[in-house]
Amino acid sequence: MQEITPSLEPQQLSDTTSARATDIPMTGHGDKHIWGIYLALCLISVVELYSASSREVASSSIGVFGPIVRHVAMLLGGFGIMWIISRMHYRKFIGWTLLFSFVSVALMVYVMFKGEIINGARRSVTIGIAIQPAEFIKLASVLVVAWVMSRTQKRKAIGVEDRGIIISAIAIMLFGSLLIKQGLTNTLLLMAISLSMMLIGGVKFSKFLAVVGIYMIFAGGYMVFKPSDGDGRHDTWAARIERFKDPTPKYEQEIDAKNRQEMYAYMAQANGGVFGVFPGNSRETARLPLAFSDYIFSIIIEDTGLVGGIVVLILYLWLLARASGIASRCSRAYPALLVIGMAVMIVFQALFHMAIVTGVFPVSGQPLPLISKGGTSILITSIAFGIMLSVSRYAVRHTDKRALIKEEINSLPEQMQAENPTQL
Repeated sequence: MQEITPSLEPQQLSDTTSARATDIPMTGHGDKHIWGIYLALCLISVVELYSASSREVASSSIGVFGPIVRHVAMLLGGFGIMWIISRMHYRKFIGWTLLFSFVSVALMVYVMFKGEIINGARRSVTIGIAIQPAEFIKLASVLVVAWVMSRTQKRKAIGVEDRGIIISAIAIMLFGSLLIKQGLTNTLLLMAISLSMMLIGGVKFSKFLAVVGIYMIFAGGYMVFKPSDGDGRHDTWAARIERFKDPTPKYEQEIDAKNRQEMYAYMAQANGGVFGVFPGNSRETARLPLAFSDYIFSIIIEDTGLVGGIVVLILYLWLLARASGIASRCSRAYPALLVIGMAVMIVFQALFHMAIVTGVFPVSGQPLPLISKGGTSILITSIAFGIMLSVSRYAVRHTDKRALIKEEINSLPEQMQAENPTQL
């Protein structure tokens, strides 16, 4: 949210701009549009998760409302975390980046060898509650790329130094290599996020294409030369890709144990039509195994039709548009990269989920941010929203650009005071 300050005399303005950002009293709560999108997604989540929980309700020992009560509790916890982070100055995330990344990598390495198996792959670790480190890795990727690229902006020209591009690409391939056993989609998601941030950060197009080529070689090489580890995941990926390339119309294919999830998801979408059957009247939720998580978008379409699906899509795209607007009004590179990176992480994951559910991409597990059931996903998405609100609250506040620039410079370490490349 943009905050209008009263006009000041020259001496008063000088005194104000010489103060550190922490000395300036804050009012407002961040961008109203981002708040609205967050609350709208939470509302949709509550309604649609209840509609999509028939299978879980049938096996629940705590009654019909047990699953939805747990989910609402997770959303409330996520809301509290988002509100706390939105009140913090975004510069604090600089100091947390390396620690958060180290913890995320350590958890992911542990899960690779000792993690609990979910849907055929080791995905989670229980530390009081079940945690899926893959979601932490996504957030760590954004924090690392924003940190590296803001430190390596060229001082006398537009763009990023070569070392910044190299370090960012290596970090993404490292994180991607930890995720690739759970499915290639997560690795592709990290690559898409980093490439988007590179474009925003001012990477030259020739170097951008070089990074794309390196990513393609990395992903393709892993798929070709992946060593056999006995877990069967490589065969699962191959089978899914073969089904995706099968030219036989879906309505002519037989339903079996391998394709039943996507087939029931297609049936749900067909049953929804244009306006849907209304929440609570879903026919396929009782048959679709992961209706409340990896396939919840199909239930949204069945309940609310094509119209409801488009509304959900618009909400995510609206978030990306607002983040882009906020990024363009930041005077420094770091908050601009941070806000656009968080938005891209959320929106790309949503687009991947929708593409998988509707048959545009091969089948792979990917939750719909803030709507699908899952405590870790809700936590990480809420943190991302909190960071975006923090940037909108502290980096985009004044009509007086000189005062804003002075405050941002005073807020950041010297090596991270590079100008926002989108304004150059």
